[in-house]
Amino acid sequence: MAGPGIIEGETGAQRLIGYVLDVGQGDGRARCHLTVTADHTNRHGMLHGGIVATILDNAMGATGSLSRDPGGRYPFLTISLNTQYLAPAREGEALVAVGRITGGGRKILFIEGELRGGDDRLIATATGVFKPVPQQHAEGRA
Repeated sequence: MAGPGIIEGETGAQRLIGYVLDVGQGDGRARCHLTVTADHTNRHGMLHGGIVATILDNAMGATGSLSRDPGGRYPFLTISLNTQYLAPAREGEALVAVGRITGGGRKILFIEGELRGGDDRLIATATGVFKPVPQQHAEGRA
């Protein structure tokens, strides 16, 4: 997956887990893509719940970023994240998490997310509260 708005290997977590972030669809909604491998499964052979939460968190946080920066790189912090697990995902399945802003303002955003399998099966949902990093802190990081 390559092209405008595609972010790959930018963070340690992204490199470790292997997800791809798409902030280039032009609709203000970020997408996080992951194809499940054996490295992502729990002892039952299903996608680990912590990875589900991580994928949703990244899609939702990047959606917040898109509200400030069309390149999707404005830093946001997760204040809270609530995840509901609805169906299992298995090795080989292509997943997409999508974020959507539901409210908030200048200091806090409320964002929800959905994680779906390749057959559009709903695997998990999440709601969260996200905060933009004050610009003086963001500029101090390189």
